[in-house]
Amino acid sequence: MVTCPKCDSPIDVEEEDLDEGDVLSCDECGASLSVASVNPVELETEDDEDEDEDGYGYDEDDDEEEDEEEEEEEDWH
Repeated sequence: MVTCPKCDSPIDVEEEDLDEGDVLSCDECGASLSVASVNPVELETEDDEDEDEDGYGYDEDDDEEEDEEEEEEEDWH
């Protein structure tokens, strides 16, 4: 059974008819969902995809660590 990742309501769809990238909508919460994988079937909200594409998925702490390392190297010279 396929469920909405946002509200956990069941989605009425034939799993074997799904292809990666298909777009569905949840009848309960109205979320726009995309098929992320078909074996096993995994859905993600369209909002999640937009955040990844806009660069919101990276960790800012990584940038801070790199800056600190560069400053330490400069102090060494």
